[in-house]
Amino acid sequence: MHMEPGNDTQLLEFLLLGLAEDPELQLLNFGLFLSMYLVTVLGNLLIILATISDSHLHTPMYFFLSNLSFVDICFTSTTIPKMLVNIQTQSKAITYAGCITQIHFFVLFAGLDNFLLTVMAYDRFVAICHPLNYMVIMKYRICGLLILVSWVVSVLYALLQSLMMLRLSFCTDLEIPHFFCELNQVIQHACSDTFLNEVVIYFAALLLGGGPLTGILYSYCKIVSSIRAISSAQGKYKAFSTCASHLSVVSLFYGTSLGVYLSSAVTQNSRSTATASVMYTVVTPMLNPFIYSLRNKDIKSALRRLCDTGR
Repeated sequence: MHMEPGNDTQLLEFLLLGLAEDPELQLLNFGLFLSMYLVTVLGNLLIILATISDSHLHTPMYFFLSNLSFVDICFTSTTIPKMLVNIQTQSKAITYAGCITQIHFFVLFAGLDNFLLTVMAYDRFVAICHPLNYMVIMKYRICGLLILVSWVVSVLYALLQSLMMLRLSFCTDLEIPHFFCELNQVIQHACSDTFLNEVVIYFAALLLGGGPLTGILYSYCKIVSSIRAISSAQGKYKAFSTCASHLSVVSLFYGTSLGVYLSSAVTQNSRSTATASVMYTVVTPMLNPFIYSLRNKDIKSALRRLCDTGR
C-alpha cells in the first residue's frame, strides 16, 4: 500500500484514479488529452507570437490577452502532462511533494485566470464607457501594475493554500477520484482536523472568486447601458463585437467552474465531478485562442502575417 501512517510525508504517495478504469478507455483518454493539450499550447503560443510580432496589437487589450494565453498554457501544464505520464506508465501514483506542488500551481494559475478576466473586463469597460480617456486611463504603467498585482495576490494565495496543506496529516485512504490533486479532494482524505483549511477555501472563494465576478458583472452592466445609448446600429455592433469574445470566455470559465462546484456539492459521485472539471481545466484554455481569433480581424490578419513571414 502506498502510504505510511501519520505525518511521515517522505514516503507518502497518493493514487490518482483518473477518469476511467477501463484500459481501452484509458487509451482513448490518452489520445484525446494529448491532442487537446497540444492544441492548447500551440493555439495560445500563436496568440502570444501574433501579439508580440504585430505592432498593431501593441495595445492594452492584446497585452492582457497574451498574458491570459501564457497563463492558460501554464494552467493546463500543471495537470495534463502528469496524467499522460500516469496513463503511459500504467501508474496511478503521485508523491506527496508532487501533489502539494500540483495544488500550488493549479491554485496559482486558476487565480491568475480569474484576475486576468476581470482586468480584461475593466479594459473593455474603459474602452466603451470612457473612449476619449482610454489611453490616459489604460497607460502601459497601469496595465503592468494590474498584471503585477494579479500575480502577487495569486502567488500569495497559492502559497497560503500550500502551507495550509502541509499542516495536515494523512493516514490510509489515499485514493483520489480525480485526474489531478484537486484541493478539495485531497483535504477530504486528511485524517487530521481540516476545519481551518475549509474556512480558508470558502473565504477565498467569496473574496477572490466572488469579488472579481462582481467586478465583471458590474463592468458589463455599464457596457450594456453604454451600447444601448449609441444611436447607430453599426456603432452598436462595433462596440459589442469588441466584447463578444471576452464575454464568451468569461461565460465558459465561470459557467463551468461554478457548475462543477455546485454539482460536487449536490452529487456524491466524485468520478462524474472529475469528468465535468475537464471543462474548465482543459476545454476552456483550449477554446480561448479560437474564440479570440475567429471573431477578431486584427488577430486573424496578425496570424496571417506571422504565417507569411514563417514561409
